Amino acid sequence: MRLSNIPWKDLKYVLWLPLYLLAFVLIEHLPMNNYWSTQLPLDSRIPFCEWFVLFYCAWYPLLIAVGLYLLLQDAPGFRRYMAFLSVTFFSSVLIWLLIPNGQDLRPQVFPRDNLPTALIAALYHVDTNTNVFPSVHVVGSVGAALAVWDSPRLRSHPLPRLGVPVLAALICVSTLFIKQHSVLDVAGGLVLSLLAAVPIYRRKRP
Repeated sequence: MRLSNIPWKDLKYVLWLPLYLLAFVLIEHLPMNNYWSTQLPLDSRIPFCEWFVLFYCAWYPLLIAVGLYLLLQDAPGFRRYMAFLSVTFFSSVLIWLLIPNGQDLRPQVFPRDNLPTALIAALYHVDTNTNVFPSVHVVGSVGAALAVWDSPRLRSHPLPRLGVPVLAALICVSTLFIKQHSVLDVAGGLVLSLLAAVPIYRRKRP
């Protein structure tokens, strides 16, 4: 692809991302002695399954791949996608600040010693068990699925039309099986996604 074909003017819609990442890093390092524990009795019935970390990590390439495609092929869809992610991600930061929260579901000792558990251990090390409600993994996954269904070209192909929502659902579920989020965190992410999706996606595409 030629550099002249890149829609540079639309890159301004990504400027929210470094601000969010900075806010996330700062809030993760804030001292938090007391927090609202989001786990429910239902969470104890969900078994730990380390293999779901593969779906959990798929969140990052999924969001990037959808964003890059829309940037290059569907500018209106890209703008709506960026609007959804920025609104939900910054709303999550605001909730974390107003209602300090966390979960106490992480196993003290992994039941098995293998590559997925080593990956989860590294994940636990860089991402604390606080600031979990709502789950940005959930809102990001929902955002990617909505963006695919919003894009006429992506929606016309069975693989992205069906594959992305299925992958998004598996990513949401993975947060429960690797004990990164509670059921309440996932539900909060779904509610926040709905609240953001209605005003953003009900408008007709330009």
